[in-house]
Amino acid sequence: MAGSAILTADAMRAAEQAVFDAGVEPYALMERAGTAAAELIWRASCGRDMLVLCGPGNNGGDGYVVARLLAARGVPVRVAAMGESRTESGIQARSLWTGSVEALADARPASVLVDALFGTGLARGLDDDVAGRLCALAERATHIHAIDLPSGVATDSGALLSPVPDYDLCIALGAWKPAHWLQPAAGTVRQAVLADIGIACDDRVHALMPPRLKAPGADAHKYRRGLVAVVGGAMAGAGRLASRAAAVGGAGYVRRLAMEADHAGPDAIVASVAATPDRLAGALDDRRIAALLVGPGLGRDDAARARMGIALAARRPLVLDADALMLLDADAVPPGSVLTPHDGEFAALFGDLPGSKIDRALAAARRCGSVVVAKGADSVIAAPDGRAAVARGASHWLSTAGTGDVLAGLVAGRLAVTGDPFRAACEAVWLHGEAARLAGAAFIADGLIGCIAPAIAGRL
Repeated sequence: MAGSAILTADAMRAAEQAVFDAGVEPYALMERAGTAAAELIWRASCGRDMLVLCGPGNNGGDGYVVARLLAARGVPVRVAAMGESRTESGIQARSLWTGSVEALADARPASVLVDALFGTGLARGLDDDVAGRLCALAERATHIHAIDLPSGVATDSGALLSPVPDYDLCIALGAWKPAHWLQPAAGTVRQAVLADIGIACDDRVHALMPPRLKAPGADAHKYRRGLVAVVGGAMAGAGRLASRAAAVGGAGYVRRLAMEADHAGPDAIVASVAATPDRLAGALDDRRIAALLVGPGLGRDDAARARMGIALAARRPLVLDADALMLLDADAVPPGSVLTPHDGEFAALFGDLPGSKIDRALAAARRCGSVVVAKGADSVIAAPDGRAAVARGASHWLSTAGTGDVLAGLVAGRLAVTGDPFRAACEAVWLHGEAARLAGAAFIADGLIGCIAPAIAGRL
C-alpha cells in the first residue's frame, strides 16, 4: 500500500540506511525532508511570523532547513535551539542558516510554532525545563506544527514520555510511525500528513486505508452474497444489532438463532428459535453458512458456554466477540477466526503481553492463528502472518452501548462477502468508523446501522 507503511524507529533507521547505501548522501535526505516539511508549513501558516525550535539531532537539522527555506520566501522566521547541533547533517543544516539563533530558554513566542526538537527514536521524556518551555510557547502560538513527531512521545508505543501540547499539524517524514496512529500520542495532533522523501518501506504494518468495494454482480443471489448465522443468547438486543449490521454490511442472507421466539427487527432477517443444543446444532449444519457470529448478547453462564461449544464444533468461518471472548481460552480458538476484543477482553484472553498495541495484537494473532481486531480509539487489525492495519480518529461518540455488536456484525457480513478474514476485518473497521462520522453527534447503535449503507456507497 503506497504511502501507508507504519515503521518503528529501528525500521525507519534501516530504511534510511538503505537509501544511503544506494548512494544518497545523508544531508541530501535531510534537504528532501526539510523541503517537504517547509512546503506543508508554508501552506498551513500563510506567511505568519514563525519560531522554529531546533534540537541537537537530525530533527533539529530538519528544522534549520525549514527555517532557511521559509525565510527565503519572505516569512518572518526566528530559530531557537537547545544547544549546538551534534550530528553531521544537523551541523551542515545549521551552517546554512544565516539568521540568529536564540536560546530556547529565552525565546519569545510567535504566531506559528514549529517543533523540531526531537523526532523518531526518543527514549525518554524531555527535561522539565524544556518540556515546560515547549508548552509555554505553544500556549502563545495560534498554529503549532511538529516535524516528524511531537517532542515527548515514544515513537513505537505512542506513550507520552513528558507533557506534550496539542498540535494543529504533524508532518510525518518518509513513513508513518506507530505514534502517529496509537493513543495517546495520536490524540495530541489534529491533522497528520505524510511527506514522501523517497524512502522504500515495508508495508506489512500499515495505516488502514479506505477499502475498494464491489457491488454484487449480475449473477448474484442471496447465498452467493453470503449467509451469516448469528448465535443469539440471553441479551436478544445485541444479537439483533449484530444481525442488522451483517445484513446492511453486505451479506445476502442473515439468520438469527435466538433463545426464544422474537420477531423484533427487520422482516428480512430470519429469526429462528434454537434454544436447545439439538436445534442449534441442526441449524448450524448448513454448508451454505459463510460466516458464523458468536458472542453478542450470548451471556456467560453454563448455557452460554454450551451454545458456544456447539458453534465452535460446527466448523464454520467464525467471528468471535464479546461474551464468547470471555468464555474461551486463547489456545482453543479455531484457526482462521476473527476475534474483536476491547482492552478488557483482550487482557482476559491473552494476558499482559509486552510491547506496543501493535506488538500485542500481532502476538495474539500468531498465538491463536486468527485475525485479531484490538478495538479502541486506535484499533489494530492483526493477522497471524504478520500483517497489521491500524485505524485512528474514530468518533468518540462510538463509546455507547451496542456499537461493538454493530462492528461484530459488520465483520461477519464482510467475511461472508469476501471469504478473507483479514480483508473482512479491515473493511468492517473502516466502514464502522465512516458510519460513525456520517452519523454525527450523539447517535446510538441503532442509528449507526442506518449510516452503513451510505458508507458502503461511498466506496463503490
